[in-house]
Amino acid sequence: MTGILIAVAVVAGVGIVIGILLGVAGEKFKVEVDEKEIAVRELLPGNNCGGCGYPGCDGLAAAIAKGEMPPSACPVGGEAVAAKISEVMGVENAENTRYVAFVKCAGDCEKAKDVYEYVGPRDCKLAQNNPNSGPKACTYGCTGYGSCKAVCEFGAIDIIDGIAVINKEKCKACGKCVTECPRHLIELVPYDAERLVRCNSHDKGLQVKAACSAGCIGCTLCARNCEAGAITIDRNLAHIDPEKCTNCGACKAKCPVKIIS
Repeated sequence: MTGILIAVAVVAGVGIVIGILLGVAGEKFKVEVDEKEIAVRELLPGNNCGGCGYPGCDGLAAAIAKGEMPPSACPVGGEAVAAKISEVMGVENAENTRYVAFVKCAGDCEKAKDVYEYVGPRDCKLAQNNPNSGPKACTYGCTGYGSCKAVCEFGAIDIIDGIAVINKEKCKACGKCVTECPRHLIELVPYDAERLVRCNSHDKGLQVKAACSAGCIGCTLCARNCEAGAITIDRNLAHIDPEKCTNCGACKAKCPVKIIS
């Protein structure tokens, strides 16, 4: 009986010592938690899409709590989340420009020509490994196999008549489609931008016409008629700067191929 009591006392003593050591270690090595960071994290949508520039919502929450990023840094949360985070941070909610994805291609099945019939996997990146980088004569335009649609978590992309089409109301500007597109023809533009060039081809006019009836031919008419100086021509392709554009519509009226939205 004495042996049992001694064993119990030893175990109890060891447990007490270990408990004390763990308590001391926990106090010494504890990580201070920022209450604001926790509150901000709870307000973020939790998509972990990376559209804010951080790998996930945890990283963004920490950055906002430290003042390294503004309350409006989450493109998915939008103004509603930004307002709540501003309240937590005790700062004024500054309005942020809303962005959406834009596909620089109007070459649907009717307008864009094919050079052969493609029977491989319906994947834009895999199609790039085939002759001519895919069946379409234009090597700059949308292949229409939906790699961008597959990575969109918000159902904002549909493939219609062989090209990707963005639903502006559903798009959260996370940027995943921009990264996924192997032809780099998706960009983020201001939601209210009215004049945009729906083409990505840098070929010369005759080559463009031979491949697609809805391609920019680099005629420069849009640039010459833009009084705001918002249009530049880079390697036969027109580009409209939304920051300078006044939405006067002169470029759209003058475009001979009608590819300015």
